Amino acid sequence: MLKEFWHNFRHNLFKPLLLFFYLGFLVPILRVQFEFPYVMYQALTIYLLIAIGWHGGEELAHLNPDSIKSIVGFMGVGFLANTLMGLLAFGLLRTFTRMRRIDQATVAGYYGSDSAGTFVTTLGVLGTAHVAFDAYMPVMLAIMEIPGCLVALFLVSRYRAQGMDALGNMPDEPGYDPDARPIAPPVDEHGQVVHASAVQEETELSLERMEHGDANGGNGRKKGFLDGKLLHEVFLNTGLYLLFGGIVIGFISGLQGPEVTRADDSFFVSLFQGVLCLFLLEMGMTASRKLRDLKTAGWNFVAFGLLAPNLFATLGILIVHTYAWLTGSDFQLGTYVLFSVLCGSASYIAVPAVQRLAIPEASPTLPLAASLGLTFSYNVTIGIPIYMEIAKAVMRDFPIG
Repeated sequence: MLKEFWHNFRHNLFKPLLLFFYLGFLVPILRVQFEFPYVMYQALTIYLLIAIGWHGGEELAHLNPDSIKSIVGFMGVGFLANTLMGLLAFGLLRTFTRMRRIDQATVAGYYGSDSAGTFVTTLGVLGTAHVAFDAYMPVMLAIMEIPGCLVALFLVSRYRAQGMDALGNMPDEPGYDPDARPIAPPVDEHGQVVHASAVQEETELSLERMEHGDANGGNGRKKGFLDGKLLHEVFLNTGLYLLFGGIVIGFISGLQGPEVTRADDSFFVSLFQGVLCLFLLEMGMTASRKLRDLKTAGWNFVAFGLLAPNLFATLGILIVHTYAWLTGSDFQLGTYVLFSVLCGSASYIAVPAVQRLAIPEASPTLPLAASLGLTFSYNVTIGIPIYMEIAKAVMRDFPIG
């Protein structure tokens, strides 16, 4: 197993996908005067989300109706699995770090969600390695993004009920002030909110910076757990909308046959790998810059960002195999790997948007530093081949009759 892992690891390490990631990662380190245009990043992300949905929707159109019950059950298991990952992440952070509890809860929300960037990178790796996966996995990407948002909102609502002050400090934490007022965001001469750089980068990564101004209005008001605007952000954020839209369009088009989808396939399928390379170039730059924000986090938090994905991904593989054993389902290797990535990655689209809207007291830098600077970088370089070998070992040593 170790010999096979080492061979696959070396083979994967120099694929074009990762070489572009390394190229971007070195830009801040070497101080190259290059800035990836935001509108291009936005366009690449839009393309990748719709392309994932399109291809998944096409494949869904050809599924056997008899398998629908098992698939729906598996999606429910995926939702519960990421809820578990979020709560487990919170428990680990509470035990091993000294961060403020509101920051622990927010980071746990990031890890209870998933990463579209890691998912599409895994699709690219599986494609070049010719590893098959089940057609409905893009739907799992959408469903398993939601639990982290709910975990973070639930934990923070409990802290507010326990007397957390307006700056996010609990009664037993340094700096607690029951009379504190929320820090008002700065505004320009036109009354528009002027974001700090960390919050501005959050807005860009979550696809919420628009040409007409700030997406959330910048009022910094705390939202209730069942606030309508907040629920809209959880279930109809930009990423989910585009992904589900691509799935629906691909499904309807796939039902009409290959003559209808052939022209669109040349764009959404054939160009996927090339667009993914450019996307990883930008993500490498962002991940490299985010490492700077870890200076004040402590080594325990850094260790969490590197070790947690291995634990969560392995648990994901065991969950898939247990479900397959209980239901007699025949999952392909790529499904194991994709599910492990969905469990072992951390959000940078949905949860940042929810945090900005509902948890303004939390740090805007620490969660993204862990999810992008550490976990994303680890997963796309080292994690994916490790998870693939673990999945192979589980499928080989514990076969399903």
